[in-house]
Amino acid sequence: MLLGLDLGTEGARVGAFTTDGVALGSVHRPYRTTFPRAGWAEQDPQDWWASLVDASRTLLATPACRAAGPVVAVASATTASTVAVLDADGVPLRPAILWMDSRASPQADRTATFAAEHPILAWSGGSDASEWLLPKAMWLKEHQPETYDRAARIVEAVDYLTFRLTGRWVGSQMNAVCKYNYDGLEGAFPTALYAALGMADLVPKLPDEILPVGSVVGALTATAAAELGVVGEPPVCIGGIDAHVSLLACGSPAGVVSLVSGTSSAIVAEVEDPVTTTEVWGPYPHALRTSRWLVEGGQVTSGSVLKWTGENLMGVARENLSTLVAGAAAVDPGAHGIRALDTFMGNRTPYRDARLRGAVVGLTLGTTREELYRAAIEAVACGTRGVIDSFVRAGVACDRLVFSGGIEKNPLWQQISVDVLGREAEIVAGDNLTLRACAVVGAAGAGLVRDLDEGAAAYAPTTRTLTPDPAHHEVYRQTYDDYVGLLAALTPIMHESVDRLARR
Repeated sequence: MLLGLDLGTEGARVGAFTTDGVALGSVHRPYRTTFPRAGWAEQDPQDWWASLVDASRTLLATPACRAAGPVVAVASATTASTVAVLDADGVPLRPAILWMDSRASPQADRTATFAAEHPILAWSGGSDASEWLLPKAMWLKEHQPETYDRAARIVEAVDYLTFRLTGRWVGSQMNAVCKYNYDGLEGAFPTALYAALGMADLVPKLPDEILPVGSVVGALTATAAAELGVVGEPPVCIGGIDAHVSLLACGSPAGVVSLVSGTSSAIVAEVEDPVTTTEVWGPYPHALRTSRWLVEGGQVTSGSVLKWTGENLMGVARENLSTLVAGAAAVDPGAHGIRALDTFMGNRTPYRDARLRGAVVGLTLGTTREELYRAAIEAVACGTRGVIDSFVRAGVACDRLVFSGGIEKNPLWQQISVDVLGREAEIVAGDNLTLRACAVVGAAGAGLVRDLDEGAAAYAPTTRTLTPDPAHHEVYRQTYDDYVGLLAALTPIMHESVDRLARR
């Protein structure tokens, strides 16, 4: 078997595949997120490991896995920009700062002032984002200096997981290049940039070695194997960012855009030659395939907006959401008159603004919950279109759109997305692209395939086509224009409100 480990926003998922790519099953175990202040989000790394252990032991005890043979490789992927602060033994010194946490917005803005002096920032559109490791480490040093000084390691979640699996501090080149400015061409940390930002002492706290996706870190330790329920000590292979590695499960990279839409939406593509853009992140060299450049866009909140609207605001239990979705599907998109913004925790791209917040306008005393829920989905779809449009403006080929993730469970979200985009897309049917990509990574590391490209072709998932409704697309042209206009009108008010709260 090939074993894939995925740390998501809401929980850990472990999946198993045969060596020819047949899925044997997966198990999910949740963990808790806390929100200590507005714009903050934190998790306990010990919860990550406990959930992985429970999920792995449960999965490997199933009849399908017990009959499949031994684990021949382990690979992992996690949310990006979730930053763990640890002592030398990997014990957390404080809760991990989750990717969606926007507290480091001032520090991220500061990186932009060094763009001319440090060209490496061009690979991130001229500045770091508030989500990334470097701004978060800057925030920690400025606001919790005792903890920063005590920290032996400040690393991405995937790096923490690699340490728990192997006992080695080895980082994923994907995370390093995409999330803390590592130079993928030279194979070096940007020490001059760090020094300019007063962060020269960060380098010893980062992983000791950076390896490309698909590389073997070492054997699974006996301790980790016993906890996970794995027999033997198979090789552990470097994965990376959960949404980004999904490209490995989409077949040929040419013209493909992977849209992993769950709690958030990550939208990624690879190009042969670098493109110039300040709207999206990248192009990153040698982040996934070392022969290509990776371009990244996304939405900080997407499925989480729908969860908040249906479950938190309306009080609809998750098992009853299908009734709400069906009711919203019957709403005329041109008649409800509601416009909403999906920027509850800021905008990742193309606005790159952590101080944006959500909004709804057009409510009346006659507004129904079905209308409001539909408007929330329309807002999320408009955010997706904004990212795809920015890809097109940058010259990124968007010939084949592949949706995966939580969106698979919501048919209305799927349909409204393609209606707003006005183009066909594929959706992965009954499969988890991140776990499947981990199988590709494990197969490459174990030598079962020649390289990641061969693995991607061999392990491609089954998809079905989503077709837009031409009449609805015409309506949504105006909806999207209103979305852009509303965002522009409310941005100054949002900024003032966020800044006021930060001063309290």
